[in-house]
Amino acid sequence: MMAFWDILISASFWAAAIRIASPLIFATMGELICERAGVLNLGIEGIMVMGAFAGWFAVYLGLPLWLGVAVAFASGMVFGALHSALTVPFGLSQHVVGLGITLLATAVAAFTYRLALPQVTSPPRIEPFQPWELPVLSDIPFLGEAVFSQTALTYAAFLTAFLVALVLYRTPLGLALRAAGENPSAVAAQGLSVTGLRMGAVIVGSGLMAVGGAFLTLSAFSSFFFDMVNGRGWICIALVVFGAWRPGKAVMGAILFAAFDALQVRLQQTPIGAVLPYQLFLAMPYILSIVALVLMSRRAEVPQALMVPYNKGER
Repeated sequence: MMAFWDILISASFWAAAIRIASPLIFATMGELICERAGVLNLGIEGIMVMGAFAGWFAVYLGLPLWLGVAVAFASGMVFGALHSALTVPFGLSQHVVGLGITLLATAVAAFTYRLALPQVTSPPRIEPFQPWELPVLSDIPFLGEAVFSQTALTYAAFLTAFLVALVLYRTPLGLALRAAGENPSAVAAQGLSVTGLRMGAVIVGSGLMAVGGAFLTLSAFSSFFFDMVNGRGWICIALVVFGAWRPGKAVMGAILFAAFDALQVRLQQTPIGAVLPYQLFLAMPYILSIVALVLMSRRAEVPQALMVPYNKGER
């Protein structure tokens, strides 16, 4: 019990939790934007894989790190444009298209990797983002090590969540996006394009998902391998529900899941880890997240027009 408590009060534990949460925050914000506009984007897993590869490969070819992030964002936008073109104006099944995008994006990343590096047996490494200690703030006891000694992409993740919340709840654009996911007929009655709003939301949201993938290669692991996303995209879809389609709550959910993940790694190194099978620890973040999701989602208000195609002139 003492070891468990020592883990929870250590700054290194919370630093790891925030680092693990960062790619989830990017991707969750992207999914949240899509769903707020009325489109479920199940392509998130494959888009994250593509973003991880595109960002890493761009830097591997010699581009600066931030340009690698931009390349990842652009790659996500391409697949977002394909997803939105099929689901919004044509009204195809968002489930089927999303899963197809996941398979396509993953396959494109794998094919391009094998084509560009046919003789490579182990993934080449790049120089990733380094921890950036903020002046004065990084000297604060506990908080300095836990929060203010992260990489620039981690700070960007939290800034992105703030900007998403600001746009959604404090701007006319955000109001229009939320209305497109609640009552698209009312949006059309105001002379706005529901199709344009939804497609734009999916394209930008997919770009953020790809940046979440790029975090893994440009800030966490410094190389690309095919299983690195490892279901994080599906977790992000659950986090949107957990957060009741609100950015602030979704960020808290991402940190909660990341804390469970960081905790299971450390518990394996305690006397408890010598007794219990390691598979139980690996499953722990997902089990606890499912429990939290069930408890939180019971009162969540789903956007009324989520997954409902809109055809101009129909009610």
